[in-house]
Amino acid sequence: MPLDAITINALKCELCPAVAGARIDKVQQPGRDTVILTLRGPAGNCKLLIAVGTGTARVHLSTESYENPQQPPMFCMLLRKHLVGAKIVDITQENMERMLSFELDAFDEMGVACQRRLIVELMGRNANIILTEGDGHIIDCLRRVDGDMSRIRQVLPGLVYHLPPAQDRPSFFTATKAERAALFERADAEKLSDKWLLDSFSGLSPLVARELSFAAVGEVSKPLGFFAPSERAAFLSGMEKLLARIAAHDYVPTMLLKDGEPTDYSFMPIAQYENALQTDGFATFSELLENFYTKREKAELMRRKSQALYKSVRSAHERELRKLSARRDELLKSGERDLNRKRGDLLTANLYRIQKGEHSVEVEDYFEPDCPKLKINLDPLKTPQQNAAQYYKEYNKAKTAETYLHGLIEKGEREEAYLASVMDEIERAESEKELSEIRRELEETGFLRVPRAQKREKIKETAPLRFISSTGMDIQVGRNNAQNDKLTTKTARRTDVWFHAQKIHGSHVVVSANDSVPDEQTIFEAATLAAYYSQGRAGGKLPVDYTQIRNVKKPTGAMPGFVNYVNYQTILVDPDEALVEKLKA
Repeated sequence: MPLDAITINALKCELCPAVAGARIDKVQQPGRDTVILTLRGPAGNCKLLIAVGTGTARVHLSTESYENPQQPPMFCMLLRKHLVGAKIVDITQENMERMLSFELDAFDEMGVACQRRLIVELMGRNANIILTEGDGHIIDCLRRVDGDMSRIRQVLPGLVYHLPPAQDRPSFFTATKAERAALFERADAEKLSDKWLLDSFSGLSPLVARELSFAAVGEVSKPLGFFAPSERAAFLSGMEKLLARIAAHDYVPTMLLKDGEPTDYSFMPIAQYENALQTDGFATFSELLENFYTKREKAELMRRKSQALYKSVRSAHERELRKLSARRDELLKSGERDLNRKRGDLLTANLYRIQKGEHSVEVEDYFEPDCPKLKINLDPLKTPQQNAAQYYKEYNKAKTAETYLHGLIEKGEREEAYLASVMDEIERAESEKELSEIRRELEETGFLRVPRAQKREKIKETAPLRFISSTGMDIQVGRNNAQNDKLTTKTARRTDVWFHAQKIHGSHVVVSANDSVPDEQTIFEAATLAAYYSQGRAGGKLPVDYTQIRNVKKPTGAMPGFVNYVNYQTILVDPDEALVEKLKA
């Protein structure tokens, strides 16, 4: 949901003590609409995330890690030139608009002290990041707005920065109590309470307008003409109470959830949904916004980046399924080979009765006890001997095919299972580097071709995911099939304990036991990790098998990630995301 002006004011109050006096150490632009400033200051080191994507515009402190492009965008390079080493002096919010301005003490190209302003406009589709000189001249901006795009306001390098044009309604925050009361008295009796607030004032969000109405009259949307005198007084009083909350900076970071999924957020407790939605409080607005946007945004970004690779693997998987189906059908047909041999034997025994040109012949089937009549189809263009030879040929062909088909089907089943596991890995990939490793693995196994003109890039291998159990034991989780192989067959010691979700695709999980036996809590937590990093993470309880590494073997010639194991035990666990986050090293 878009940030409203009051939540932005709450963010400003939260960010000021955290970043005021801090210097900008690094500038990164991991995405087209996202800039991250790494800060070092009196309050400690931190990362400030600035996002101006449509529907996701926000500013907050972040603890998430982002993967940066190999070649920084031009705007990122410009920000590095002007901002690295600059000190944040203050954060302002002009006229309670949906924007924040970072006042900076910086140095120009000659090393002379100067002022800069980094202005973040958080206004829906028009959200922007603008860097200006101290006198207001624009140095550059993330989105340039020329005369063809807007005749009212241009945002271009060299122009003087101007605030966005004011709306044709009075601001809720600057209107006087008398002005609000006068507008209310003149309101159309048929006007709904929340709509009247939105149409009469700028600066309020639909959620806040509904909450003001609900707190005053018990309904989120009630015609003004149906207000009782006490409700009219409560409605006016509610507006004054909201302004008093803003003046006192009485903000409570609140998230609204439906069935555990975030749906909205606010700067104050929300009562209008009653029991339809749940509420969850956060210590800071940065935590709230990180929880609301960042995970979902990163998942969507990975979905887009992995789309082409996933499509290629899915096509290969579907092709393998079609081949398997055809081979199984062919194997089923090869079961008729004994009948073809019998037909050949019966024709050979009855050559004297058959004339060339006949389409069929009936002979006694002396292979059966009562010698029933058996009709055998013939090729009229062939001699009786040639027809018998044809049936022997079909018999030998089916016999040979059956021998090969069993091997081909077995190989196809291994490859189909492998490709299914790769699709699961792509869906669970958390970075572009992981996708690159999966692509390299597919190229090495022959499922993807390497273009001749493409130079093979050196990819630095990522390390397995690392966790620490509640009792201090080290737990490692493979990110892909190649990493699973390395972790299980090369890195782990024979006495380490290996975990895997039962009968479904998933990561190999290894507890470094150091020649000891892991305690029950560590076993439970490692099994939870195995369930979470598996194909069944979205379901309920899952059985997870575990055993010592000495009992896990990789068959010769097996696909990456495939192993056999014996002497195992099984535990039933939930793929608990909260526990997974808690255990991260």
